[in-house]
Amino acid sequence: MPLTSFETFLNSIEIHPLIEPTISKDEYIAIDLSIYNTELKKINISSSNDLEEFIWNYLKLKNAKVTYGGYLEKRGIYQRSNYFNQKKTETERNIHLGLDLWIESETPIFAPLEGRIHSFKNNTNYGDYGPTIILEHNVDGTIFYTLYGHLSLDSIENLKIGVQVQQGEQIATLGTAEVNGDYPPHLHFQIIKDIENYKGDYPGVANQQNLDFFKENCPDPTLLLKLS
Repeated sequence: MPLTSFETFLNSIEIHPLIEPTISKDEYIAIDLSIYNTELKKINISSSNDLEEFIWNYLKLKNAKVTYGGYLEKRGIYQRSNYFNQKKTETERNIHLGLDLWIESETPIFAPLEGRIHSFKNNTNYGDYGPTIILEHNVDGTIFYTLYGHLSLDSIENLKIGVQVQQGEQIATLGTAEVNGDYPPHLHFQIIKDIENYKGDYPGVANQQNLDFFKENCPDPTLLLKLS
């Protein structure tokens, strides 16, 4: 399918890596955490410990340092939390709108682009983002936003809205399951064209009914990160 003009724009931007730049692209490996991965049926995906063991074993098997994936992936893990409204099939939020990068807690996270702190918040619902930062970017007159979820509590201490962030500046570290919504350590990275009135939060999981809107408003992060 041809890229839209905004997707082509994203793909053309030169960025700083989100995670330590000494990790080469060869050390990144994609992972499938969808409902279609039969290997996940062998573990209790409601347990952050079991899922973490599955992911770390996968990294070892593939001799990789970072595993990533999840954009528009339909997942079963959200069924454990009432926050995702799983009671009605048509409104169940289970389609992931960002890109997850799975790596150890306390891993430093860097700003891929120059921007400013739009907002931040500790989203404490079970299965939610935990500590979250949103940056606003203006690239050649085009304004858009990037969201960083599942951070450490330290990452949102002493932040101020509107403060400028330089490309490549460390903005956060990853949190543990105790603070990140009860997930194995990872970064949820999402691109948002129109942030609407959200502050420190934005839907990272959609249902089938509103998927078309969110696909348009939250394009594939692999285009910006050059992981596709």
